[in-house]
This record gives sequence, C-alpha cells and structure tokens, in this order.
Amino acid sequence: MKKGVLLFLTFLLSGSLAIAQVKDPVIESIVKEANENSQLEKLAHELMDVIGPRLVGTPQMKQAGDWAVAKYKDWNISARTENWGEWRGWERGISHIDLVYPRTESLEGMQLAWSPGMKKAVTAELIIIPDVTDSMEFKKWMPAVKGKFVLISMNQPTGRPDYNWQEFAKKESFEKMKADRTAQTEAWRNRISKTGHTPRTLSVALEKAGAAGVVTCNWSNGFGVNKIFAAYTKKIPTIDISLEDYGLLYRLTESGHKPKIRVQTESKEKGRVPAFNTIAEIKGSEKPNEYVILSAHFDSWDGGTGATDNGTGTLTMMEAMRILKKVYPNPKRTILVGHWGSEEQGLNGSRAFVADHLEIVQNVQAVFNQDNGTGRVVNLAGQGFLNSYEYLGRWLTKVPDEIRSQIQTSFPGSPGTGGSDFASFVAAGAPAFSLSSLNWSYGTYTWHTNRDTYDKIVFDDVRSNAILTAILAYMASEDPDKTSRDKSVLPINSQTGQPGSWPEPRQPTRRGGLD
Repeated sequence: MKKGVLLFLTFLLSGSLAIAQVKDPVIESIVKEANENSQLEKLAHELMDVIGPRLVGTPQMKQAGDWAVAKYKDWNISARTENWGEWRGWERGISHIDLVYPRTESLEGMQLAWSPGMKKAVTAELIIIPDVTDSMEFKKWMPAVKGKFVLISMNQPTGRPDYNWQEFAKKESFEKMKADRTAQTEAWRNRISKTGHTPRTLSVALEKAGAAGVVTCNWSNGFGVNKIFAAYTKKIPTIDISLEDYGLLYRLTESGHKPKIRVQTESKEKGRVPAFNTIAEIKGSEKPNEYVILSAHFDSWDGGTGATDNGTGTLTMMEAMRILKKVYPNPKRTILVGHWGSEEQGLNGSRAFVADHLEIVQNVQAVFNQDNGTGRVVNLAGQGFLNSYEYLGRWLTKVPDEIRSQIQTSFPGSPGTGGSDFASFVAAGAPAFSLSSLNWSYGTYTWHTNRDTYDKIVFDDVRSNAILTAILAYMASEDPDKTSRDKSVLPINSQTGQPGSWPEPRQPTRRGGLD
C-alpha cells in the first residue's frame, strides 16, 4: 500500500501541472460564476439576519427549510423537506436581565434553549452554591434557595483569554494565574460533586426546592463570548450571563451585598413539531441511481444566528448547487444535497437519512461535508478508505492551484466516528469526507456561542469552498469508475492490542425533548 501511495504522489508531482493546464470548460465556468455572480452575501443575509438561528423544533427551523426549498426551486432544482421524527417545539422570546440592587445596570445575558417562559418579571436576591461537606449537608441547605436566583458556575479569575496574557504578562504572572485557575477549577468541581448532583441534575434539584431561577456562565475562553446550550429546568428560567456581568454578581453576593436582579424571559412551548431534513437534487442523466452528496447540517444552537455553525457550510453547499445547475445542468450521476436537522443533538438528521435511504447510501459515489467554520478548506483525509487517495487525488488535480495548494491530504486516514454528519455515512461504509477548514478562532469565538453571527463570515474563504465543492462534485459525477469502498486495516488499539474496528451505524433520536 505504501508503494502505491508513493507512486501516486510521484504522479501528482510530475503530472498534475500538465493535467491542470488542460482547460476544462465546465471548471472554468464554475470558477467564473462563483467569482462574478456570487450569491453568498445575499443568501447569508436572508438566512442569518432575516430568519436567524435554527434550533431544532423552532418556527425558525421550519422557516429556514421552507426558504431553502423556495431558493432551490427558483434555481430550477428539485427540492423538498423530508420528515424523519418529531421534536419538542419551542420558540425563543426576549430576555431582559437587570441588576436592581445595590445599583442599577442592564446585564448581558439570555435564557438557554428550551428554558420555560415566564408569565411576568421576577425580582429576587442572588445566592451562591455553598461549599458543603457532603450531600446530606447540601440537602439541609437547600431551603435557603427558595425564592432566590442561584449562581451555579465558577467565577472565573480572569476574563482575558490566554493569548492576551501570553502577549502582555510576565511569564511568572501568567504561570501563577494558570496555576491558581487550575486549583480554583478543581475546587469548584469538587464543590458541585459534594452536593451529590451533576451540573445537569443540580438545576432540576434547585427547581424542586423553589428557586426563582438558575444563573450560569459558560465562558468560552475569549473576550465577551459564552457557549449557549440547553436548559434542564421545566418551570423556572435558566439564564446564562456574560463573564463580565456574572463576575460582578458573584462578587457582590460573595461580599455580602445581597444583590438583586430582575429577570423577564419569554418563550413559547409549541408542542410536538416535525423534525426534518431539507433535500435537493439535480438528477443524473446517465447514472441517476448513483449519487454524489453535498452535506451540511442546517440546524444550529441559538445563542447567535448559527453563522459559522453551520450557516457557512449551508451557504457553501447551496452556492455549489446553484453553480452546478447553471453550468453543469445534466450531470452523469445524481447530485444530491442534504441539509440535515438536529445535528447538534447527535447527528440525528443524517443518521435518519442513512437509515431510511439505504438504496441511496449503497450507491454513493462520494459525500462532501463541511461543518467547522467559515475558513477555507485546508484538510482532506481519506476516512479509512484504502483507495481514497486515488480518486480524491485525481479529482483534486482539477482544482485551481490557489485553492488546491492550501489543502493538506492524509491517506487513508481513520474513519470518523462523530463530530459531524459525514460520520453517519462513513459508519454505513459510504465514502464520505470532511472538508475541514482553517480555524479562524472557531472553537473559542463562534462554535456554539453568542457571537456566531453574520459579521464573522469570511466570504472570500466561503467562495473558495463553494468552488472546491462544485469542482469535486463535478469530478465525482463524471468519473467513469465507481469509487472503491475497500477499507484499510485500522491501527492497533493500545488498550486491547487488537486492530481498531470500523464504527457501527447508530440510530437517530426520532423523538427529542419529549417526556
């Protein structure tokens, strides 16, 4: 196998330039259309600014699905929404959070997803989870929470990200801060553990004890940015407050000033609503029952507007489909795009598609998935498919050098077991690949955060990704050969001493958030 890879790489080095110099009118048209008639900014505005976040089960997710179907039909591409389950319906409303004592200040924060709505504003004192000796002492303390907002997150020692400390602090100062933070984090973890609860069950216990609400701060280690996930309470609000304002509340409470906040959050329960994928396809002219699949999840968390997770992946696939329909309207194989629902809760939409459409999965030529931010694609791995270097490498030779030269490849790689929707197809043995992007501080600043908004999109990079995706789809469609599904021998498992095993397909959650 190593000899084959070496020979192929030699071929690439010696022959790729000559191949690239042979003009392909379809590829030239793809590049021209992407650069001269891009729809990315318009699509981004309509999806992120007008519709907004796309939490599964919300009216905005339904609105986004209808919008995408209408867009595809405007481009003369067949499209539909396809139900695969049901989810707890919920709609976010306003969040107003104010410090009212010992002084007045509007605070930055919001209710978490699926937090229950409030009929009226509540003003109450704050209290901090105590450092008890064990769960019995905690139970004795619990009556103290009645009618109060409870702070359950650690007060961070600094709101400055580590890179800021590295740039400006003395080395010994930075090291001291990190050591203190590590000790404080461990102490807080022990504090929560001694209550007898996990962070998840703690909120429910406080609700049962009569707390007015639960107050958290899920800092994302960057200036002004928090992760926004789901509430576990059913009757009282769970709110997340920015690090800067959470620290203020914590210090006032800790110093005995008995601060009070006024909280008004509105949300609506919508009962059971359909959970769905949005599917569009350009039918193949010669091999309509073989498929090239473009893949991106459509849903998002709703602290921001889901711009880079996964609005940019969605834009990449929509723009690639628009371009392909215009310059390559009669592909040899069917080109299908899947905008998956409820990826954020466990790849549910793509897992459902794989389970419900085995006839498609068995005839997949290739799946190209994009889901890690706004940056240009810089990594492409073979996902454990033994001969992936042959066909992916051949297709990549047709990609313009300014795009291809940025991409590092690794073959055969190992099969992805999760992380994004390509893994649903890999588990079923279909050749599916992640178009992995340049970081752009994704993990800290936009992934699942309150700052994942339109202004973080880098449109030049997304345009590059749309060109790459469209060319790969074109090449995969035109390839006279069916792609190999042969699997490589996986590395030895260090614990068992046996070769690693291929991931097994997993069933989706088809009823989410419903008791």
